[in-house]
Amino acid sequence: MNSIAFIGGGNMASCIIGGMVANDFDPRQILVGTPSQSTRDRLSAATGATTMADNHQAAAHADIVVLAVKPKMMRQVVMDLASALTHRPIIISVAAGIPVAALKQWLGSDMPVIRAMPNTPSMIQAGATGLFTQSDLTTEQRSLVDQIFQAIGYSCWVDSEELIDAVIAVSGSGPAYFFLVLEAMQKIAQELGLPKQTAQELSLHTALGASRMAMESGISAAELRDQVTSQGGTTQAAIKSFQQHGLEDIFRTAMTSAVARAQEMSKDFSS
Repeated sequence: MNSIAFIGGGNMASCIIGGMVANDFDPRQILVGTPSQSTRDRLSAATGATTMADNHQAAAHADIVVLAVKPKMMRQVVMDLASALTHRPIIISVAAGIPVAALKQWLGSDMPVIRAMPNTPSMIQAGATGLFTQSDLTTEQRSLVDQIFQAIGYSCWVDSEELIDAVIAVSGSGPAYFFLVLEAMQKIAQELGLPKQTAQELSLHTALGASRMAMESGISAAELRDQVTSQGGTTQAAIKSFQQHGLEDIFRTAMTSAVARAQEMSKDFSS
């Protein structure tokens, strides 16, 4: 039975562990190292995972070690943990902006390192995670990593570390884009006279329905948009306005800004 240690017990670790247990991982496989007694108590009660204050104890015999601490704490935590990793487990980092090279330098050893970029809907097992490694993993190892992240939603592998920055711009930051659109739609719906609750419910159910159609129909987003857009109708008037105001360019600028910031963060940790 493979053992999986989480270093850190915050929101992302909690949602991954919760998803794993909900998808039939044995809680006895899961160990969590975190200094917070309240966090240990909460995770133990909610998931049945074994928790402890000592990171070394959690990681000492684990097959996979998931680094789930804040980026600003990662260097210190990893360098302190390195002496407990002489058995060369797979290391998975879920911290944004920290490149593989920095993690390997702090570890002081050439052990397998994976970068994972889950997003916040992982908290309800509806996440999207991008994965990258430059290490040679066995079929069994890669399958186990897939099982971990598919327990919280969709996951995929990308071919280069640079593409993790694109993942951040699409799915890592992406939920906030949709929340911003929902916020605007709800506000303007109220300006148009709808009660607040009605505006919220209509917007939310429209977003849910559109997403389900896009996922389940097998039709491209462009084709689905065309199906809704009758010539000379209300939707065409709205779409024309979006296009005239450069909606695609707005998204392009926003997403490339996210990539640029991710690259800046990587340089900060590489120095």
